[in-house]
Amino acid sequence: MSRMPEPSKNLPIPASDDTMPVMGRVLRWPRNPLEARVSSSLLAAVNAYVEAQGGGQGLFPTPITDVNIVRSCQTMMPMRQIYRPSLCVVIQGGKEIFFGEERLEYRAMECLVVSVELPASGRIVEASPDAPYIGVTIELDVTVMRDVVEQLDEPPIPPAGPGPCMFVSRVDEPLADCILRLIRMSGTPKAIPILYPSVMREICFWLLNSPHGGELYRLALPESNIERVVKAISLLHANFARTLRVEQLAETARMSPSSFHQHFKALTSMTPLQFQKQLRLLEARRLMVAEASNVAEAAYQVGYESASQFSREYCRMFGVAPKRDVMNQQRLYSEYASRKVQTA
Repeated sequence: MSRMPEPSKNLPIPASDDTMPVMGRVLRWPRNPLEARVSSSLLAAVNAYVEAQGGGQGLFPTPITDVNIVRSCQTMMPMRQIYRPSLCVVIQGGKEIFFGEERLEYRAMECLVVSVELPASGRIVEASPDAPYIGVTIELDVTVMRDVVEQLDEPPIPPAGPGPCMFVSRVDEPLADCILRLIRMSGTPKAIPILYPSVMREICFWLLNSPHGGELYRLALPESNIERVVKAISLLHANFARTLRVEQLAETARMSPSSFHQHFKALTSMTPLQFQKQLRLLEARRLMVAEASNVAEAAYQVGYESASQFSREYCRMFGVAPKRDVMNQQRLYSEYASRKVQTA
């Protein structure tokens, strides 16, 4: 069985439902004083945690396994990675994400919910030494989500047709309060096993009761079309180096090939072939950067028979030839891992 590409621990976060486009610009509705106070408290708590870990910028894991903080003083080039089902919150700054043919942009106190594990490209678009980008990512537990759904008197109504696996919303006061408690909890590790499960249930509750709750409800429904497509996605992840026909994937999803293709494309904004190709190229990049594999070795390990075809598709996806990209990635990882670059 092939090893699936490493998932990202730094997930992006798009524009919220409290915005409206005006002549090419986006106007955001003003927040009430309570939401502004919670936002300020959350920013202060995250900054305090980062400073307690040595300050600077980079990825800051917390004692809660599924919760990570990112602080960056500069904008960053797109980073293509595997994104897990997660709640991704921007507290300060801005990011954008590309998946398939879709692009989402998002700013402070807005969140993205990723409901399916898939390849995507995210980058920080708003950050400076005076106002660093600050984001928090929380991996979602579908089992907890389903348990919460079962206890709802009035479950949200799922959308009628298939839709994308990501949605965007504002971070309102109840959700921000949950995140604030998680950050504060991180300072008392002995409290985590006792308190974290209840906060995760609360996060699931507020998400299910948000304007986009129906999208998450589809994920939690057993034997839904989404769950069937997710089973096929899992097969792709586990066997991305093998040749898999759409008919095999459709059979795993218990759908006709045409219905499966339609639901897969609606959910991921990619065809199964495009999805598999991105998994292969991401794993090849990991092999070359982290394990020092050469181009031919990496190409063969992820399922390519032709190194020249691999190089062409790699260049098309990442915008640069494999060898040069590996050098760039090693430099970027070295710079980003050095968190002791103090903020101004």
